[in-house]
Amino acid sequence: MKRRVVITGMGAVTALSLKVEDLWQRILAGESGVHENRQFDTTDYKVHIAGDIYDWSTEGYIDRKEARRIDRFTQFALVSAVDAVTDSGIDFAREDPFRCGAILGSGIGGLNEIETQHERLVMKGPDKVSAFTIPKLMVNAASGQVSIRFGIRGPNFAVATACASATNAMGDAFKSIQYDDADVMVSGGSEAAITPMGVSGFSNMRALSERNGDPQRASRPFDADRDGFVMAEGAGILIFEELEHARKRGAKIYGEVLGFGTSADAGHITQPDANGVGAAKAMANALHDGNLSPDRIHYINAHGTGTQLGDLAETVAVKTIFGEHAWKLNISSTKSQLGHLLGASGGVELILSLLALRDQVCPPTINLETPDPDCDLNYTPNEPQQRPVVAIMSNSFGFGGHNASIIVGQYDG
Repeated sequence: MKRRVVITGMGAVTALSLKVEDLWQRILAGESGVHENRQFDTTDYKVHIAGDIYDWSTEGYIDRKEARRIDRFTQFALVSAVDAVTDSGIDFAREDPFRCGAILGSGIGGLNEIETQHERLVMKGPDKVSAFTIPKLMVNAASGQVSIRFGIRGPNFAVATACASATNAMGDAFKSIQYDDADVMVSGGSEAAITPMGVSGFSNMRALSERNGDPQRASRPFDADRDGFVMAEGAGILIFEELEHARKRGAKIYGEVLGFGTSADAGHITQPDANGVGAAKAMANALHDGNLSPDRIHYINAHGTGTQLGDLAETVAVKTIFGEHAWKLNISSTKSQLGHLLGASGGVELILSLLALRDQVCPPTINLETPDPDCDLNYTPNEPQQRPVVAIMSNSFGFGGHNASIIVGQYDG
């Protein structure tokens, strides 16, 4: 018999806010974290905007010496993990370390370190490349550092499925507990790819919005005038816990994880399947995993990046799975406010989904001013909407054709 899994702690680092509750209030207020990119001089670049965390500091979380030895994406993960553990109230010193683990996702990993050390190699020679290069850039650095920080010795690995990374990681954490490989898992994702190479690469494949003169209105999922996504950075980390373990220690419970599904498009390396077949299968698999009928879902936190093809394919997929119920759903893309955190997006979006569940309110899709006639569902335009919400689906789809959907619901005692 599969064990029940709940969420007991959450931590987030985003361009809009570095604290979960403040982030949630800003989301409901319709604020945007997108602005002129302050990570580097963008004068010669096509894209000048991003959701970068320009005032980032690890003070109070990570020793200064240690902070210099880990990449920015790992810093984001560690800070978010500390907040999530604090929020959960769990004391890992009192737990069996082999029953606690960490599975984190990142689409790219230490891109900052790659660029920094490549420049040193070219300009100064091989002897000047840092000895910390490899342990800083590797995608599994974040999960490794989290396990070291908390002394947790159970399942520990990284997931890299582009923009589906965090959701795939959380699905693995969910299953680890369901099938009795662990009692507590730290999971989610982190990303820090707003670098010259990162921005140039995405820009030159025409994936990014070039609405440079109006940053806060640049990310506009499902809008007829959408022209690509806005790069963002940060992390979203959650504490997954076996239900009886959480109840025994009197933990607060944000919601129960009900199902997880994944699939592949097996088509183009960057373009989604036009009919949303893979995305639909991931959603169907999540419903099947949770033994849920489509009408049990009331809100979908969409992948919704603001690309022409992606938003349309997701709309088609939702209609395929939910049928007539699709028009009764609230759907929104919080990327309209945060930008796209790439491999970290699923972690932050599941946090926002759980808060939507808690407060019975669906967050908005801002900047939805000119509805696309082919995207004709209720995307919760511009204002949050109060409604009864019992179960929520969060979707993440990534380059490579990776699709992942996770469902959370109210804990019923």
